[in-house]
Amino acid sequence: MTTTAAPPTLSAPVVERPGRLIALLVGSAFVVILNETIMGVALPELMREFDVPAATAQWLTTAFLLTMAVVIPITGFLLTRFPLRRVFMAAMISFTLGTLLAALAPTFAVLVGARVVQAVGTALMMPLLITTILTIVPAERRGRMMGTISIVISVAPAIGPTISGIVLDQLDWRWMFWLVLPIAAVSLALGTAWVRNVTEPRQIPIDVLSVVLSAFAFGGLIYGLSSIGEAAAGDTPLPVWLPLVVGAAALAAFVVRQLSLRERALLDLRTFATSTFTVAVALVAVSMMALFGTLILLPIYLQDVLGLTTLETGLVLLPGGLTMGLLAPFVGRLFDRVGPRPLVAPGAAITSVALWSMSMLDTTTGQGTVVAIHVVMSIGLALMFTPLMTSALGSLPPHLYSHGSATVSTLQQVAGAAGTALFVTVMTKRSVSEVSSGASVVDATAAGVHAALFYGGVISAIAVLVALLVRRPAAPVEAPAA
Repeated sequence: MTTTAAPPTLSAPVVERPGRLIALLVGSAFVVILNETIMGVALPELMREFDVPAATAQWLTTAFLLTMAVVIPITGFLLTRFPLRRVFMAAMISFTLGTLLAALAPTFAVLVGARVVQAVGTALMMPLLITTILTIVPAERRGRMMGTISIVISVAPAIGPTISGIVLDQLDWRWMFWLVLPIAAVSLALGTAWVRNVTEPRQIPIDVLSVVLSAFAFGGLIYGLSSIGEAAAGDTPLPVWLPLVVGAAALAAFVVRQLSLRERALLDLRTFATSTFTVAVALVAVSMMALFGTLILLPIYLQDVLGLTTLETGLVLLPGGLTMGLLAPFVGRLFDRVGPRPLVAPGAAITSVALWSMSMLDTTTGQGTVVAIHVVMSIGLALMFTPLMTSALGSLPPHLYSHGSATVSTLQQVAGAAGTALFVTVMTKRSVSEVSSGASVVDATAAGVHAALFYGGVISAIAVLVALLVRRPAAPVEAPAA
């Protein structure tokens, strides 16, 4: 028999050298999130070495995303139930072991398993970082700190293909893991000494039914969305509708279950009762769709249409990722001064202009034009990510911090998969149609990219209107002084 838990309380810890703690968490999160997109460029080489087809090789990415989708919704409970230090240690031990196993993997199946172990650590790290900052950083300084988080959220996935391209140009694919391993080990060692508990855990039971429903809901949706692009090319092991229907049904049951559990919920959905949170999270989802959709399409366009090498493709995408990272802290400071709307509305407009411009790319477009448009889009996204994250999570009461960060992280994964599915599906269907009409493969691919980015432009135009509804949290919740 379970009892309703009392509202959680946050301790008011005196954190020694909070900057050092935050720097460690940010660095650790950057490394683990980087691995989310680092494998895409290596797939052709892995297909040759392990003698597996493309549909099988794609499981290196799919398994990672599925694990993230299953674990992230549970992090709200874990961060409420267990001390922060213990969760950090579990995350980094899992990621480090997964990295070592991947570097040594003798077979493709072992490599997929290693990616799953890595993904467990990755899924734990992002909500942990956000919850820690919300707890120890005062409300008036959260903007600049959330700007730092934006570097992890947006830049790490963006430069993953660049880093892997550079490594693969000179070294074997295993070095992508050997180079990361010592960094992960150092983060684990430093965390053992530096990470302290900044929240007060509550002894709450876990609802097993919620865990099962969560796994089927988010796992089904992510798998179904990830399979849409493969289905468009006629290559998928299951009918696409099956995981999507199962996921949608499980999600509906999961939502009903969480609302009935209230304080004992695995993922407390009362966060959506705050309108500021709901609007900001919706725009974060749209932004992640645009980011991950273009991260998939641009490499295809650069390599299959413009004929660039893997390394050249990574270098073309690098300026945009660096721009987003450099701007994030400045945008955070501006948020602390002027609030979200003066940043988010122009950011949405700039992103929309960039996506519409990308829809004009063709077989004659120069590399410099692609770099310029990608940088402009990165500026727009940088103006959006930090204010939206800060507004969303800063509008919540302290006892919902962990659940809010878990909700945002979960929706980012679903939105990223949805953006990838939308862009790839539209591109594939248009390309197949063009080839059947007699167009060359290059021209057909260019037409497919144009069509997909046109849809992205339409979605971004809607986001411009929604951005006008964003506002600063009405009553910011004070956090203990850092």
